[in-house]
Amino acid sequence: MRTKPDLGFWQLWNLSFGFFGVQIAYALQSANVSRIFATIGADPHDLSYFWILPPLMGLLVQPVVGTLSDHTWNRFGRRLPYLIVGAVTAVIVMCLLPNAGSFGFTISGAILMGLVALMLLDTSINMAMQPFKMLVGDMVNERQKAKAYSIQSFLCNAGSIVGFVLPFLLAWIGIKATAPEGVVPPSVIWSFYIGAAVLILCVVYSMAKIKEWPPQLYNEYNNIAEDAAGKPKEKTSLVKLLVHAPKTFWTVSLVQFFCWFAFLFMWTYTTGTVAHKAFHTPEVQTITGLQVGDQVYGDKFLLVGDDIIVAKGHLMAAGVQVGDKFLPASTVAVGTDTLVSGHAMQTTEAGIDKASFSKPLDLNGQPLMLDGKAVDTDGQLVCIRDYLSRLAGPLTLTTASIAATDKTTGKLVLEGRSDYRIADPHQATFATKIDLNTSSKPYNEAGNWVGILFAVQAVGSVIWAMLLPRIGSRKFSYALSLVLGAVGFVGVAFITNPWLLFVPFLLIGCAWAAMLAWPFTILTNSLHGGNIGAYLGLFNCSITIPQIVGALVGGWLLSLFSTEGQLAPQYAMMIIAGISLAIGAFCVSFIREKAIKDDTPAEDPVDAGAI
Repeated sequence: MRTKPDLGFWQLWNLSFGFFGVQIAYALQSANVSRIFATIGADPHDLSYFWILPPLMGLLVQPVVGTLSDHTWNRFGRRLPYLIVGAVTAVIVMCLLPNAGSFGFTISGAILMGLVALMLLDTSINMAMQPFKMLVGDMVNERQKAKAYSIQSFLCNAGSIVGFVLPFLLAWIGIKATAPEGVVPPSVIWSFYIGAAVLILCVVYSMAKIKEWPPQLYNEYNNIAEDAAGKPKEKTSLVKLLVHAPKTFWTVSLVQFFCWFAFLFMWTYTTGTVAHKAFHTPEVQTITGLQVGDQVYGDKFLLVGDDIIVAKGHLMAAGVQVGDKFLPASTVAVGTDTLVSGHAMQTTEAGIDKASFSKPLDLNGQPLMLDGKAVDTDGQLVCIRDYLSRLAGPLTLTTASIAATDKTTGKLVLEGRSDYRIADPHQATFATKIDLNTSSKPYNEAGNWVGILFAVQAVGSVIWAMLLPRIGSRKFSYALSLVLGAVGFVGVAFITNPWLLFVPFLLIGCAWAAMLAWPFTILTNSLHGGNIGAYLGLFNCSITIPQIVGALVGGWLLSLFSTEGQLAPQYAMMIIAGISLAIGAFCVSFIREKAIKDDTPAEDPVDAGAI
């Protein structure tokens, strides 16, 4: 076996520089995907389901890519062809995903487009990331691996910080951070454009600077036996590799399960938690039907009389109550955030029925707008009045699944309609639910702040990664890091000051550093031969499977803590994430490491990057 030569600093740098661009893309995805889906109309209970396809594709693609790259060689090299395919796909999808709400699709159509784009983006990012993990193992000797992986870790975290803060920075320099309902703000869209451009430049740089060894030289350096044709003898199936995988493979995978289960919830529910707890995002009441006694009629569109249309997602109101004064209006808004809108409302001679007032609304210092004019509320709480509570006499209610406007006549066309006669409308109330106003300024400020918090996490990860080798044994530092992360997750659920959230995210960064370092270090120390790419691909299943499980059960778990018609408590999912990470810390005790030779670096900080 030939000894791999020492490489200069810039040679080591070039092997991993592309990590920077790919990680920007991954950071943008992690911090903004749930925000994007919530903006285009997804229910908080459904957010986790949108994360099923990405890890599912990773489960299928990553082992295949790892295995194929072990046996690939063409004019571009062994690993680099997969970088090209993954990066080009990622760039295209990054330009499409944030625009899912801008093409005039229905809510379901926009969500479907976003879902497909997310699946392709996550798959392509992982395909582009894999080569950089494998190039260090291929071309760097044992003496320099610690240095090489340190450089890779630095570039990974630097890319993460840039990707996380981009929407915040663009909003700070004046790019609009709000948009109409259902449309992603320009600051987020342009962040994805910039990330795509940087990714292209990084790929071009990598292709120009990295020269992989030809097959024969690669086999000599990595002690791989060749047949008569000069091809490696060591080939086996993925199933056989799993059967003969070392015990360490399975025990580390168990820890990985609980860790990545927790982080899936972080990516899914942090924006909603921070928006609710720390930025006091206004709530929007939406109609899901009309309730008469125990019967609920309609869940799409309601028609009352000839001119009152109540559409799902919009609460029609006769006006607002400020103190003892009732103010009728056709449009009711707080600041620039429209709460309710529609046709002019009718009232009866019965006047104001104070018992029918809706839940008071705290404006938090924002002006009350009626028909485009500001109204002085003198700091009083505002009550939105619903229409049906003040109707008199029998009522015919029409429900319809589809509503459209006839361009010829201008009249409303109702399809799938059903009529219900309600004798006493005073007994009828709207069946409603409460959501965060995702088009509001506070919500989008929270979304940008989440990027800052994720950047703080990356900074904490860098600092903690430098301390990890000095904290007792590898297993002890691994478990300690996960416990600190668990404390951080629980803290996010209770802290209401945006700046104080830096503390729990620094703690979460400790867990992230250990998750990126120790699993791959422990695993690679137990592997040998020419199947490292295949084993790394299979090991990535310990990252994708928990994300799939988390995505499947996330909505169900959230529903256990939800009260019908009220705001979904997304902060509860951060507590569950903390519990999961604590379980992962306990499972570290099951790991039995293989003894390491004296001449092998025992503390190689390995970065997993975008999984």
